Order: sequence, then structure tokens, then C-alpha cells
Amino acid sequence: MSAQPSTSRVSVVIPVRDDAAALRGCLRRLAAQSVPPLEVIVVDNGSADDSAAVARSGGARVVEELRPGVGAAAACGYDAARGDVIARCDADSLVPEDWIARIAAAFAEDAALDAITGPGRFHDVRAPWAGLASVAYAFGTFVLAGAAIGNVPLWGSNMALRRSSWASIAHRAARDDADIHDDLDVAMQLGPAARIRFDPGMRVSAEGRIFRSGDDVRRRFSVAMRTFRRNWADGGSPGVRWARRLSPSRLRRTRR
Repeated sequence: MSAQPSTSRVSVVIPVRDDAAALRGCLRRLAAQSVPPLEVIVVDNGSADDSAAVARSGGARVVEELRPGVGAAAACGYDAARGDVIARCDADSLVPEDWIARIAAAFAEDAALDAITGPGRFHDVRAPWAGLASVAYAFGTFVLAGAAIGNVPLWGSNMALRRSSWASIAHRAARDDADIHDDLDVAMQLGPAARIRFDPGMRVSAEGRIFRSGDDVRRRFSVAMRTFRRNWADGGSPGVRWARRLSPSRLRRTRR
């Protein structure tokens, strides 16, 4: 997929907390994109290291969010973004050189697209476990979580959403709860009728932090369940969400 002259302008948001070493590499990869982003926004979430200085030296705009948690930091970055499309990755995301081009083209070609995401691979997990870890995480995220939310879940290390779509849910974002998966929360707030696409070619590598210990796995599961319950209480159970997703009126809109 190649970008056309009419492609959407893309802002990149990277929430960080003490991520200076990984951030250097991430900013180098963003600077080497075949289609450059409109801007790169690094949200400093109370770092004690030189993350902010690294961001500025790498050409990024730094904004500060002192409320703890990725949700507050990511939302602050989305609010500050000037592009038509907001791409999100993490400091440890290894994005390919066509990442911005693919995102920009997807939104330019589909005016109804609200958000897009893709698969990943964990580059710091040793063989032969790397492939198994990637498959297990993809199954948990895109199959099990997808069934729970009635739509395609978003993965924060590799996602993008239209700025107007963010604006429609920004007031409901989980900014004051650090124990919420912000990417999953955004997908659930967009709702089952939103047009969220999974692009298998939009592939990014990231660190497999979830697999470092059993406690990390258990915490990830606990935070996911907290995110589900928060949004089920607000937007309906999985059954209600799937009924809305499969309603004839929604399907007609999707096929236009």
C-alpha cells in the first residue's frame, strides 16, 4: 500500500515514562519514514530520566502529563495532536519505514474509517518462544478481547485513529485510572458500530514485557477485566454490543 498526494496528515503520539534509551531508537525510525509524519508528540508522564531531552533532540514536541498512567498520558497527546489522523506507538515499538505511509493511505482511502491497528512480534523474547508469545498475545487481544468488546481491539504499540473520532470520545477517556488499558478503552468507547480495521500488513515489533513474569501476566489480565467492566457498565454487555454491531442499519452503513 503506498501513500498518495491526498493522504491524511498524521501526528504520532508516544507516551513515555523513563524510556530514554528506547525512545532514541523509536525517534530514529520515525525520522526515516518513507512518508514523514506531520509531527511527533512525546508525552512525558513524570520521567526521572532524560526522556524529555531525548525527545527534543530527536525533533519531537514534548508535552507533560503529571497524572500517572498511560491512559492519561496518551489522552494528553491525542488532545495536543494537530493532524487529521493520530498514530500511537510506544517508545519500544520498532516501526517499519512504511508505517506512516500505510496509516495515511488507509484513512485517505476510507472516509468512514475510525481507527486501525495491526499485529506485532516481541523482539526481546528468546526463540523458540518469540513466535508462541506473539501468537498467544494476538489470540488474547484480537480474538478473546474482540469477542468481549464487539469490535476490533486496538493495540497501543501499533494503532491510529481519526482525530475527529477521538474528539467524539475524549470527554469519556479514562484519564484518572492508571489500571485501565487505554488502547482497549478507546476501542470500547468508540463502540461496536465504529469502523475499526485490523490490517495484517501493519506489523510492528515491541518488547514482550507482559511475559517477563507470572505477575505481569496476571496484572495484564486483571487490568483487562477492569477495562471491560468499566465499559460494559457504560456501553452494554458483550451481547448488547454484538447486537448493535450486527444490526442491519450498521451493516448498511459499513457497506457503503
